[in-house]
Amino acid sequence: MRWLQRRNRHGQLAFEDITAPGFDAARFGTTREELMGVIHGVFPDGRLVRRMEVFRQAYRAVGLGWLTAPTGWPGLRWLFDWLYVRFARNRIAIGRVFGRSCPAATCEAAPRDG
Repeated sequence: MRWLQRRNRHGQLAFEDITAPGFDAARFGTTREELMGVIHGVFPDGRLVRRMEVFRQAYRAVGLGWLTAPTGWPGLRWLFDWLYVRFARNRIAIGRVFGRSCPAATCEAAPRDG
């Protein structure tokens, strides 16, 4: 996310810390547990997208859609969507491999399929 935030030079994207005190998932029609399970994005019109589609849309918004375009191609889309679910389920452990820690209070919800 930090990489994407640095490329958001014109403010096309707004990022929200769902672990911040006072964050209310209900205003997006979901729960904190669901938000912790997979990445979500909200369009200005209120439309909610989840999983790989968030990355496709976010990269497109900052002018880098060409990087994620293959993830949406017929024949490949299912594979990248499947890979994202596996990544999301194991992201905490993957982060630890790369030296990132996750305070227990912010990582308590387990990612879910679906």
